[in-house]
Amino acid sequence: MAITGFGEIAEQLRRSTVLIHSGGRGSGSGVIWSSDGLIVTNAHVVHGSNVRVQLWDGREFNGSLTARDPQRDLATLRISAGSLPAASPADSSQLRPGELAIAVGNPMGFVGALTTGVIHAIGPLRGLGSQSWVQASVRLAPGNSGGPLADARGHVIGVNTMVAGRLALAIPGNAVRDFLAGGPRSAWLGVAVHPVRLPRANGRAFGLVLLEVEPGSPAAQASLMAGDILLGTEGKRFQSIDDLATAIDGQGLGLLRFEFLRGDYSHLRRVTVRLGVSNDGKDGIAA
Repeated sequence: MAITGFGEIAEQLRRSTVLIHSGGRGSGSGVIWSSDGLIVTNAHVVHGSNVRVQLWDGREFNGSLTARDPQRDLATLRISAGSLPAASPADSSQLRPGELAIAVGNPMGFVGALTTGVIHAIGPLRGLGSQSWVQASVRLAPGNSGGPLADARGHVIGVNTMVAGRLALAIPGNAVRDFLAGGPRSAWLGVAVHPVRLPRANGRAFGLVLLEVEPGSPAAQASLMAGDILLGTEGKRFQSIDDLATAIDGQGLGLLRFEFLRGDYSHLRRVTVRLGVSNDGKDGIAA
C-alpha cells in the first residue's frame, strides 16, 4: 500500500536521527528530541565522557551526557547546536497491532538506513520482566540502538533498543517522555542474568546465574559477583526471570534479601541489597 508523502516522511526521520560514537566501543544512533540540541538514545550506546554526535548533514559535535538510566536503558546528550530538525513524538498508548512501523538508524556503519514493518504487540515480553515494549517486525542490526521507531506519519513511537527472536523491541515513546520529565524510576539491581537448571537438592531446581554485575551498582555494593546464582528472595523462590523483575519492582527503593549460591554451590548464602542506591560503602554482606 502506497503512503502519500512517504519519501518526505522518511527524509525527515533521517534528518532527526544522529550517529553516536562513544568511547571507542562502536557506534549507535540517537533521536533529536528538541531543536536546541537535546538527543535521546539508549544508555548502552553511551559510555564515558568521550561522545561524538554526527548529524545528517555531516556536522560533528561533542556530546555532553546529561542523564543516564541503565535500568530503563535511556540516556540524554546535549550538543551545542540550534535550529535542529527535531522529531515529533506520538502518544504510544494509542498504538495498535498491525499499524505500520518505520525504523531509522545507522546499522553496521550505514548512515540513515531505513526499514519498515508492522507493530506486532505492545506490552511486556516473557523473560524480559514487566517492562513494556513496542514490538515490531522491522529489521534491526548493531548500530540501530537508540534510533527512532516511527508510525506512518513519521511521529516517533519508541526508541529502538534490541532484537528478540524476529522482533525489534523499542522503548515506548511515553516511557521516554516520563524519563525526560524525571518521573519515578524503577528500582535498580544492576545485573545481567541467565536462567539455569540446578540438580534438585533441597528443593532447588531453578536459578538465575549472574553473567555481569555493573560496577557501582546495588548488586556490586552488596558484594554479589558474576557466577553467583540467585535462587530467590527469602519469601519466594524464583521460577522465571520475571520473578526477579517482580521482586525488584515491588520493593521500591528499599531493602531486598536474596538467597544465592557461590563457589561449589553447596552452601546457601543470603545477602541484603539496598535497591536503587549507589554509594562508596557496602550495602550488604553475603552470609
